[in-house]
Amino acid sequence: MADRERFVVHLPVRAADLAGAVRLARVVARWACVLTPADPGETTVSAEDEQGVRHRVFCDLRMPGGRRCLLRADHDGPCSRRLARR
Repeated sequence: MADRERFVVHLPVRAADLAGAVRLARVVARWACVLTPADPGETTVSAEDEQGVRHRVFCDLRMPGGRRCLLRADHDGPCSRRLARR
């Protein structure tokens, strides 16, 4: 079977600031994985007027087996497929 093409869905949202937009993007990306073969590791956020300036939401490092780390982009410590309990 040939590889499928990848597409990016841009979903504008309103948020008070970048941190709020990143939190919302994390939630949406995680839920999208339940419904479709989404790649949350590639999720980014940008201001509407500066779409070329993107802020990574998740860590971009791949773990053994090829799956991506599920922690925030600037996390401390080792990568993980499980979210840290707070």
